[in-house]
Parts: sequence; C-alpha cells; structure tokens
Amino acid sequence: MGRTLLICRLVLRDLRRHPVAAVVFLLGITAATTALSVGLTLNGATSTLYQQTREQTLGPDVVAVSGDATADDLAGLTKLEHAPGVVAHGGPYPVIEATSTAHGRAVGTMVLGRAVVPASIDRPLVTTGSWIQPDGVVVERGFAEAIEVRVGDRITVAGKEFPVVGVAVTAANAVYPQGLLTGGGGPTEHGAGLVWLTEDDVRSLPSPQTSAYYLMDLRLADPTATEEFIDYFRNPAFPVNFFTWQDLADTDSGLLRSTQPALVVGGWLLAALAVCCVAGLMAGRAAGQVRRIGLLKAVGAGPGLVAAVVLAEYVVLALAADGLGLLIGWLMAPALSDPSSGMVDSALPLTPGTIVGVAFAALTVAIVATLGPALRAANTTTVHALAGGAHPPLHRAARTPASLRLPTSLLLGLRLIARRPRHAVLTAAGMATTSVTITALLTLSAQPRHGYDLGPSTLTNLRDQANSRVLLAVTFAMIALAVVNTVVITWSTAQDARRSLAVARTLGATPAQVTGALCVAQLLPALPGALIGVPIGVALSWIFSIGTMTLPSVWWLLAAALATLLGVTVFTAAPARIEASRPVVDILNAETA
Repeated sequence: MGRTLLICRLVLRDLRRHPVAAVVFLLGITAATTALSVGLTLNGATSTLYQQTREQTLGPDVVAVSGDATADDLAGLTKLEHAPGVVAHGGPYPVIEATSTAHGRAVGTMVLGRAVVPASIDRPLVTTGSWIQPDGVVVERGFAEAIEVRVGDRITVAGKEFPVVGVAVTAANAVYPQGLLTGGGGPTEHGAGLVWLTEDDVRSLPSPQTSAYYLMDLRLADPTATEEFIDYFRNPAFPVNFFTWQDLADTDSGLLRSTQPALVVGGWLLAALAVCCVAGLMAGRAAGQVRRIGLLKAVGAGPGLVAAVVLAEYVVLALAADGLGLLIGWLMAPALSDPSSGMVDSALPLTPGTIVGVAFAALTVAIVATLGPALRAANTTTVHALAGGAHPPLHRAARTPASLRLPTSLLLGLRLIARRPRHAVLTAAGMATTSVTITALLTLSAQPRHGYDLGPSTLTNLRDQANSRVLLAVTFAMIALAVVNTVVITWSTAQDARRSLAVARTLGATPAQVTGALCVAQLLPALPGALIGVPIGVALSWIFSIGTMTLPSVWWLLAAALATLLGVTVFTAAPARIEASRPVVDILNAETA
C-alpha cells in the first residue's frame, strides 16, 4: 500500500509540474483511440442498425416478388399465404418502376402501393410527417435526402404530381440507392429510390410504365430458416423471386465495406505517430528524469519501483485517453454507420471486443514509447544519475578535416543527428506515417467518380463520399499530430543539446546558425521518411481498392512530399528560434549550478 501511495503521489506531482506534456500525450493518444474506436464500432454496425430497424418497423423475414403483373403471377404469390412455415403475410401489393422528378432531377423510382392503414408486417417508421394518404406520397428517407425533398414539397411520379406528406425508413427494402426489388434480380448497387403511394394512386398512374409486378411480405415461424423456405419453392415453373432479410442486411452493409478499413488502418497509423510523439516527450524530459531517479535511488528505491514510477504516469494518461477515445468514437459512429440515412437513428453499442482492442492500442502506445527509458532509468546507477555528467563523444580524428569544409548549420545539424540517432529515427518514422496518409488521400482523390445512375439523372455516390470524408478526417488528425510531433522532437533535441549548442555559440555560432542546425537535424531524417511513405501509401490504397486503381500524378505525389518537408521546416524553425535566442550565459550558469 505504501508503494502504491508513493507512486500515485509522484505521478500527480509530475502531472502538475508538466501539464503541457501531459496534455500533448493525452491528445495524441485520444486521436488514435478515437479513429480506432470508430473503426471497430462500425464492424457489424450496419447489421445492428438493420436489426433495430427491422424490429421497429416489423420487417418481414422474406419478401416475395412476382415476375410480372399478370393474373398468373398474382396467383403464384397468393399460394404463399398458406405455404408451410408461413405464419403471417402482407400484400400482395402493386409495384411499378417509374421515373420521379424533383427539383428538376428525374430519377428511377420503385413505387410501392400500400394501404392507408399500416400493415402488421413491414410498417415503415415515419420519421417526418405522416403515413400515406390519398393523393399523397411518402418518400424513403435516404432517397429524400439524395433528391433534397422534404415534407410539403411536391414530387412528380410517372408524370403525376403528388405532395410529400411523409418521410420514412423500412427494413423490407435495401437502403438507397439499392432499393430496387424485381422479379428477375435483387437489390442492385445502382438501383432506384423508393416511394409509397396508396394502391389506388399506383393503379391510377399513367401507363405504360417500365415494369409492373406484385410484392408480398412473409413472416416465417423460424426467421432463421429463410434459405430452407426458398429452396422449397425453387422451381422455374414458379414465377416468384425471393429476398431474405439476411440478403437485405448484407446489401446494406456494402456502403461501409471500404469505410471501416480506412478508420482502422488510420487509427493504427495515428497510434504509430503518437508513439513517436510520446517518445519525443520522453527524450526531452530525460535529463530531469535522470536526476529524479537518482534521488529516488538515494532514498532506497529499487529498480522495480523506479521503472513503475516512470511507466505509471503514461499508463494512467493512456487509460484516460482510452476512455476519451471510446466516448468520442461512440458519439461519432452513428453519423458514419448509415451514410444513406435509410435506417433508424440509434446509438451503437460498445462491444467488449472494441473496448479491449482500443485499450490494448492505448496501452501499447504508452508502453512502447516509455519502456526503453523506464528500463534505462532502472539500470542507471545512483552516482551517475545524481552526477548528470555529459557523455564524451565518440570522435574520430580522420573526420575532422572533412567536417571543417561544411557550413556551420549543416555541421552542427549532422552532429545533432549523429549523437542523437533516436531523435532522427522518430522524425523519420513520424514523417513516413504522415506521408502514407497524405498519399492515400491523393490516391483516393485520383480515382474516377461514378455517381449513381438512376435513369435520366446521376446522383452522388454515397460510398465515395463517405470514404472521402473519413480519410480527410484521418488526414487532418494526422497532420495536426505530425505538427505536434515536429515541435516536440525539436524541443526535445534543443533541450538535450542545450549545453553543446551554447558552447558552439561561445565559439562564434550565431542564433540563426543554431536555428538552422536544429532545422537540419529534422529535415535530413524527414526526407527519407517522406519518400518511403509514398509507395507504402499507394500500396495500402491498392490493398483496399475495389477494381482497377488509378495512380495519382507523380507530380502531385512529389508536391505533397515537398509540402510536408516545408511544413517540417516551418514548425521546426519556431521552437528552434526560441531556444536559440536564449542567452548563452543563462544556459551555462544553469548547467553548472
């Protein structure tokens, strides 16, 4: 108990003394855990929302669709009313495929005739307005948002104008734009919108239409036995096509199949960049930590307690970031889980797998970034930790003549890299991670845009739109974290090299040359990192692409790499200039005090 209390008090004291470092760490890990939380939450999100929609709208187990609107087709459907395994039915309902026009845009539409009184199976949930009434149309919500119609607007269906009296969602059809159920096929990616009219209004529409048929909703005694039910009626002589609720749920999930990988991979890339940022913070605080460790050992602390003190602060912050990331991800997930707005609005549950996965990522970042410094601290002798002396450089006389020919800024920058290789590795890794994300965004932007061809008009592709928004959000988070990482590593390098840079200034180096040296120490490792990230970003895009991938212009990729290097220069120069402007006397007096 005494050890635990001591560790807690030391952690709280350290957090109070270094709040900026704690906030930077917290924000970095939170960005990573948020992206990862959303990505993991979306795993199966569409199925969850579909089930909730199915429960709230009394969705059918099987939808039976006739091949045509003849008397024989209608008779074939009516045979299903008393088929083995069927416990309830709704319909048959008349359906036509027509063209609807709203705000000057004409699109293909599935027009479904229903009764004014809601049915016992497939009772669409009206989210705005009211259910159908004579001479009034209800529009499926995803379709309504796509064509920008609201309650009170007017829409022309098959040449006849109707007022929009309501907007609704249903589980009996796939969400927009995949909501076309026909007797000869199934939900198609570029299908049609869905509207409901009364049966009399459907029959009153001008003829001829593209296609007309009947639809019946079926409730089975065993909702899981849909395939067995369909196999029982699989006969070419039976002119009916079937769609199970499992088929509809799988079709709906197609809109998210490329969004979830972008979030999960983006979350791990953010986690990798957060590791670099945290390691930079640890390196910048190394000198203060060493003396603190010496004092702990001087009063009897063993290596285990020392390592626990160093790790505890970052583990606590990682757990806090884990909680924040889960909360933010849980709040954000509903906005991404239903790009078409065709299902009920509902919060998604946090599964144990998501909670464990995000916690594992947060703790992994904290431990990977701090385990090395913690072990070095535990193995540092008390005398060495309290003395805090500088390490003599490993110097080769043969290199001296060559180094004399270099400009002062380049010479000092190379020495900073040579004596602090871990900082260089962190810079290169952080830049490579950022370059991967930017390259993936450019690759996605280079892909040809294929909208939804719903007849005379082409509407926005929701899958491409969702992917672009997700990757853009991940890229912005990555750039923000990369800026913090650059500033932190520059500050860390300046803190670690404060004495040697002060000595260089006493020997004639100017503040501008010291600033240039710190910029060189960042730019030289960043250059290979930016170049390495380009092919990795293209490869990741290819792995998750669907069909043939179009490569972005080489000039765009080079411009992006140069822009990232320019950003490194800008965000390195500011903290470097501040550090280089400190009076040399104050630095040397502080070091010898």
